[in-house]
Amino acid sequence: MRPRPRDHDRGRTLDGADGVPRPVVDAVTVTEDAPAWPAVSPVRALLRSPARLAAVSAALLSVGLSVVGFVLGLDLPHEWRPPVPATPDLAAGLTFPVVGAFLLAHRSRPVTAWLMCVGGLMCAVNTFSEAAMFTFAAAGEMESAGYLRMSMVTGKSLGGLLLAILLPLYSPDGRLPSRRWRPLVTAGVVVFATQLLLHLTRPDPDPALYPWPRVIPSPLSLDLLAPYNTVAREVASILISALAVLALVSMVLRFRRAGPEVRRQIAWPVFAFAVYVAFLLAGPDWWLAATIWTGLIPGAIVFSVLRYRLYGIDTVVSRAFVAAGLIAAVSAMYAVGAVAGLALSGYDRIGGLIAALLAGIVFHPLRHRLRRLVDRLMYGTRGDPRAFAALLSREVRETEPANALAAVAAVIKDGLSVTGVTVEVYGPGSRQVQVGPLGEAPREVPLVWHGEPVGRLLLGSPGPRRFAAAHNDRLVAVAVPYVADVAHAVRMTADLQRSRERILTAREEERRRLRRDLHDGLGHALTEMAMSINMARISLRTAPASADRLLLELRSGMDAVSREIRELVYGLRPPTLDELGLAGAVRALAQEGGPRVAVEIEGDLSDLPAAAEVAAYRIAQEGLTNIRKHAGASSAVISLRRGESLVVRVQDDGSGLPSGPRSGVGLLSMRERAAELGGTCVIESAPEGGTVVEAVLPIPSTPIAAGRV
Repeated sequence: MRPRPRDHDRGRTLDGADGVPRPVVDAVTVTEDAPAWPAVSPVRALLRSPARLAAVSAALLSVGLSVVGFVLGLDLPHEWRPPVPATPDLAAGLTFPVVGAFLLAHRSRPVTAWLMCVGGLMCAVNTFSEAAMFTFAAAGEMESAGYLRMSMVTGKSLGGLLLAILLPLYSPDGRLPSRRWRPLVTAGVVVFATQLLLHLTRPDPDPALYPWPRVIPSPLSLDLLAPYNTVAREVASILISALAVLALVSMVLRFRRAGPEVRRQIAWPVFAFAVYVAFLLAGPDWWLAATIWTGLIPGAIVFSVLRYRLYGIDTVVSRAFVAAGLIAAVSAMYAVGAVAGLALSGYDRIGGLIAALLAGIVFHPLRHRLRRLVDRLMYGTRGDPRAFAALLSREVRETEPANALAAVAAVIKDGLSVTGVTVEVYGPGSRQVQVGPLGEAPREVPLVWHGEPVGRLLLGSPGPRRFAAAHNDRLVAVAVPYVADVAHAVRMTADLQRSRERILTAREEERRRLRRDLHDGLGHALTEMAMSINMARISLRTAPASADRLLLELRSGMDAVSREIRELVYGLRPPTLDELGLAGAVRALAQEGGPRVAVEIEGDLSDLPAAAEVAAYRIAQEGLTNIRKHAGASSAVISLRRGESLVVRVQDDGSGLPSGPRSGVGLLSMRERAAELGGTCVIESAPEGGTVVEAVLPIPSTPIAAGRV
């Protein structure tokens, strides 16, 4: 009986490739809760468990029969010695019962384990009976050899039924994939029973056609079936091969329709049985490879049941299928080239060259197609990079930047099958979103947007539905650009929000300043001027000298009011723009001090919108200020180019940008002024050295003439 599952695994389900939730079949959960060996001594444990005792006894008996049979076969006379020293039945008898007993000792997969125990024992009976049969036949005891032949064909038929048909059907969980596979079980029993009956009732063949010195008789021979026995046995052999292929198909379909957890569990047996069926169909010439591979199948089953998480079978299977497809395609091309060379006498070199060129052309696209196909078969839609990219694209497109970070993190966590995902966004308004626990040593992936680091992606440890390292790297490479775009969008949204807040704050502060200056300065001055005028009027006739003094003070007050108004106007808009225009104002900036600055103008700058003029002037002014304070440059160039947009470019030959993170009020101010108009401002190092500031400011299609104050 299986041990009780752990509380946190109860009711846990995974979606299969067809979208239907399926319960998790977790072999590790099953085996971890059961003790590997009982606390008591092994002998007492065997005596207390009849099933374990029977399994261990079957394993010991099977190994003994196989070894004795192999030794007897080596001592046979030359004329009675089989053409091959070892068969797949020998390997099955040595390995399958041992592994089956091991699984039963761990209380894991009793149906699968018993199929392995009994099937391997039958193969061992076949191996021993065949060697004993030839030993008695060589000694002239043909009747005993005939009875041993009955034991041999019985063990061979039962072993083939249990291991080649039923074991793949019931692997890995001891149940059929569905009820629709029950007819295959019935067909297998009927075909193997028919084959066994045909072997048991085989009539004595013609001694001239018999491969051995004397005919080994069959105690149950039926001479009435002599005309049909040979043909019927050949048909039964063909049906058995077809049944073996169908049993393999059942495993492939189980693998295809199951969830990723179960896929990793049965990947090893699928691969092992697929190669075995290929050897079976290849014929007797592949006896050595088939024998060796048969001995490896139980090991694959052990890996799948007990420790399937520790081995990268999905990578092995993927590369094996891709390599096999490439080899087949390239071989076919060279075969076509060879045939063309034979058909066209004297052109064999041209045919080989054409085949080589075709192979080189299709090799890379074919490898990508095969890899995508194998990934889709192994991981389903959850592990398909294209489906993963489509899901990320949809989340980025349909979710607003404020919530897109959490949505993308959730998609990545599910798509990569990791325990947790954290996305960190760099910048003044840094933000961090975490979905699930990361664990002790998360994997860090930098997020770079057009050469600028915008954050980092932290991936937790692999979850239950883990992928191979190579496939996981492909999925990470698919996800990173989308996460970088979202991180950049989050930064831009935060910058825009901060810019709006600063604009609002600056507007209110400017209103407050204007109100204070107008109320406390101009208002007070105008009130005093009105009082002075009234007093001058009163004293104009009686005290002209006093009136003259009051008028002089009034004149001085009017000059002060004019200065205050001029200062208010200068704060709203640089006066040089109205006096000299944008080009002249920038040239005036260039002449204020070192280094040597050249100004290049392209296009008509006379009718620019006022906002674009001010933004361009302030960006050029800030760029020059940074050059004079920090760059250490000997020369600089300011270019103003008007096309569909106004491009402001400030370049110097100084020390360039610092290697570490850069921030500052000036740099942020330039970006914000461009962003206020819906433009962009890029600050980067020049290829030949120095720094380049390039701002692109949109210009409305129907420009509004700049106001002049």
